Amino acid sequence: MSLAGTVAMGTGVMIGAGIFALTGQVAEVAGPAFPLAFLLAAGISLVSAYSYIKVSNAYPSAGGIAMILQQAYGRSTIAAGSALLMALSMVINESLVARTFAAYALQLVDGGRDTVLVPVLAVALILAVFLVNLMGNRVIGAVSTLSAAVKVGGILVFAGAALWAADLTYAATGSATGATAGPAAAQTTPVGFMAGVALAILAYKGFTTITNSGAEVVRPERNVGRAILWSLAICLVVYMAVALAVGSSLTLPEIVRARDFSLAEAARPAFGDWGVRFTVLIAIVATASGLLASVFAVSRMLAMLSDMVLIPHRHFGMTGPRQRHTLVYTVVLAALLAAFFDLGRIASLGAIYYLVMDMIIHWGVLRHLRRTVGARASVLVAALCLDAAALAAFVALKAATDPLIVIVSLGSMAAVFAFEAVFLARAARESTRDDGSAPPS
Repeated sequence: MSLAGTVAMGTGVMIGAGIFALTGQVAEVAGPAFPLAFLLAAGISLVSAYSYIKVSNAYPSAGGIAMILQQAYGRSTIAAGSALLMALSMVINESLVARTFAAYALQLVDGGRDTVLVPVLAVALILAVFLVNLMGNRVIGAVSTLSAAVKVGGILVFAGAALWAADLTYAATGSATGATAGPAAAQTTPVGFMAGVALAILAYKGFTTITNSGAEVVRPERNVGRAILWSLAICLVVYMAVALAVGSSLTLPEIVRARDFSLAEAARPAFGDWGVRFTVLIAIVATASGLLASVFAVSRMLAMLSDMVLIPHRHFGMTGPRQRHTLVYTVVLAALLAAFFDLGRIASLGAIYYLVMDMIIHWGVLRHLRRTVGARASVLVAALCLDAAALAAFVALKAATDPLIVIVSLGSMAAVFAFEAVFLARAARESTRDDGSAPPS
């Protein structure tokens, strides 16, 4: 892949989920200063990208996140469990994108966010993306490149028009107190703001898919890092423009009420139904193409983990290459999540998974790879501290407002690592038996 194609892939994954799915969710917990939450999240993501860039530059064809973890921790439960957490966080992100697609699409027919059509449309999109993935890499690449240009251009047109119509005034600050139900009390506190930052980080985490494609990038030792930086910079411009446009068009209560489709609602005051239709069409292109790129990346990652014998693999009677099997597993799990979880809880689960995995990578690079890859300890420590601050604030807020999602997150992460411990121990016994160095049990 060229540098431009790699940037298109990274921005495609990020913009497909980040701005449409998360603007309202971030505003709900961060309060009227939510554009600053996106700005700070970009800074944290930039610092976090340092670990990925350094290791990818040293091992440009090593296979991405799974190999970064294996280089840092060896063939261990911590490496396998963290890699699986990353894959699961990406699947969670896919269900988030699919439900966002449904929420926006229903605005064309004045549908609400609580209708049964939301999960139905979300699952239908996942199945459609599955069929496109079966057509091969060239189709996926062409669709991703074209849609990246359409959605970035369309979003910037929306943001510019909304800011112009609002005369650059910022309406969200007009209702900073007592605005909403739910975690309203946290909206003007440091904890609420940092919790919003934790959610906003999800909007940038798509840059990690670039590291998974290092072997396919032209001059990867140079272009992987450049692609990550360009992707983050483009997304920062887009996200800040949109956040300011939404904050200029709607008050905070209005943003929270329409949190699942806040961009469409922000177009209504100035441009009426035509503005809503334009925004919805851009959202449909963005979410569908983002889901397409993400499903492809996750199926590749799961196939790679299976080839490395870090996760089990079963054919279940399916034929064809292993990646086609992992593609099926990916869409089935994403469809189940999209069918039964709402946007807020999907985003919360994804944020916790991703931040935990990210901290494990930084710690591994700091302890085991820093000298090998030439990384600075101060930057790695800063990345760890920033992730920890965002995670602590987010968990504290959710423990007070939605403790079930914290319990589910902690319980499922413990289950992932326990599963990997059992699997790796069994795989080691079978390998020893096959070598003939120990009797069968």
